[in-house]
Amino acid sequence: MTEPMIRVRNLTKAYRRGGETLTVLDRLDLDMERGQFYALMGPSGSGKTTLLNVVGALDRPDSGEVFVGGADLMALSGSELSRWRADTIGFVFQGFNLISVLTAYQNVRLPLLLTPLSRQRRREQAMHALELVGLADRAKHRPGQLSGGQEQRVAIARAIATDPDLILADEPTGDLDREAADQVLELLGRLSRELQKTVLMVTHDPLAAERSDRIVHIDKGRLGGLEEPAVAHGAQA
Repeated sequence: MTEPMIRVRNLTKAYRRGGETLTVLDRLDLDMERGQFYALMGPSGSGKTTLLNVVGALDRPDSGEVFVGGADLMALSGSELSRWRADTIGFVFQGFNLISVLTAYQNVRLPLLLTPLSRQRRREQAMHALELVGLADRAKHRPGQLSGGQEQRVAIARAIATDPDLILADEPTGDLDREAADQVLELLGRLSRELQKTVLMVTHDPLAAERSDRIVHIDKGRLGGLEEPAVAHGAQA
């Protein structure tokens, strides 16, 4: 049996505000298979983004087990986690987080500067990533010269430039109109179907969630259930 891409057991995370303790993840158990597109849904404060941050090694839980791609994140040091994250994870955020003075190509190349790749190989990988998102012809454009949907596609190109196994997307369509959102969702679906990337997307939008393979509901830090979307992933244009 194939090992899950993401496996968490008894995951607990709490924050302390003043004299109050707020439990965000409460003994959560969850498996996510490789090469699947997951939508993570739940009310505000349910623990969605915290779970994303724990899986992406941006935050440590208080207790529990976290295995991603076979790596035991709880056993890795801070420096080991940084190296693992650079090799394994691609992050996509709601606000794009592109550097305004850099071109699309330069933004996509940024994570590759931390690798031992040659200058030529970095260029090839950055351009290949832009080709995958359909923006090779916008390589010399700066973010201010692109639409919101194009900016997010550049952000996705940056996330996949290092060829990560897992893409973590936090509300990637939150700032986009419906047409641009559909293009981004179709792209995430293609990355899962055609390149076998595992995609975990936090979203509050039921229409966005319908584009995934599996919808994961979480409430008050506990798993509320998994379901298949009514519309098959990738069925829309």
